[in-house]
Amino acid sequence: MTWGRADLGGDSSTVRDQLRSVQQIQGTEMAFAALLADGSVVTWGLADCGGDSSEVQSQLQKVQQLRGTHFAFAAVLADGSVVTWGRSTGGGDSSAVQGQLQNVQQIAAAKLGAFAALLEDKSLVTWGEPSLGGDSSAVQDLLTKL
Repeated sequence: MTWGRADLGGDSSTVRDQLRSVQQIQGTEMAFAALLADGSVVTWGLADCGGDSSEVQSQLQKVQQLRGTHFAFAAVLADGSVVTWGRSTGGGDSSAVQGQLQNVQQIAAAKLGAFAALLEDKSLVTWGEPSLGGDSSAVQDLLTKL
């Protein structure tokens, strides 16, 4: 059941029939994503803030973790890869680091628009708005020593 401003995710009537066996819900500022027991994801709300996952829906299988910034979502799949969607400047576009997003163990979201992924080898990959934590290149040498 959802409530609140319909245009900001308060109305899930278009996906209500899909919202069964929900294991986790994550939100952006104006959208929601539900992780179902079968590892799939259902989204609703403002499309630009992650409410429309249709472009990546076929990839959203066997999802293990789901995180959201104000404007985007990131999902870690069972094989350790990552799928992102939503506003590109809010972390929804991980194409610049997609090749590095392998063997991801955990993902964290900075509220306003960046993600960090902890890899199996304990290294860190970041993307999203550079000034909000999406660019860790200046401290990358220090991060590898943790």
